[in-house]
Amino acid sequence: MRALPIYQIFRSRAARVVALLLFSVALLLRAGPIEARMREDRLWLLTRGGERAIDIEIAETDEEKALGLMFRTSLADNRGMIFHYGTPQEITMWMRNTYIPLDMLFIRADGTILRIERRAQPLSDRVIYSQGPAIAVLELAGGAAERLGVEPGDRVRHAKWFPGR
Repeated sequence: MRALPIYQIFRSRAARVVALLLFSVALLLRAGPIEARMREDRLWLLTRGGERAIDIEIAETDEEKALGLMFRTSLADNRGMIFHYGTPQEITMWMRNTYIPLDMLFIRADGTILRIERRAQPLSDRVIYSQGPAIAVLELAGGAAERLGVEPGDRVRHAKWFPGR
């Protein structure tokens, strides 16, 4: 039996689709866990106890916002992710495919923390609401808001979005 040249094996559309799928799966398996890093920056939490610097990843695109902190297995207290929405609105979040508990700080347009959802339950599809107009959400490790002394009414400072104080 004579072997076919590779270009003849993939002549049919079905064979090309199967090959592409197998190649894609191989790439995903080789890549390991999904833990994409986004653009990084720094913001400050202005609490009654002083200023706390937080190194943040910025979820800017719809794809980055959809991924968020999914599939992460740890997050330090001095790190977080911010989701900025451009205009004040009722913001909703959830914890699907998120393995660690998170504190969600819903932030008003002036940089004031509207409310904090503390220790959101991992892997939950429960919808979490800002409960008022917010422009951004800062996600921190579960319990970090308490450990850092952050309360509703405290402020966030960031060079681009919240330059005040």
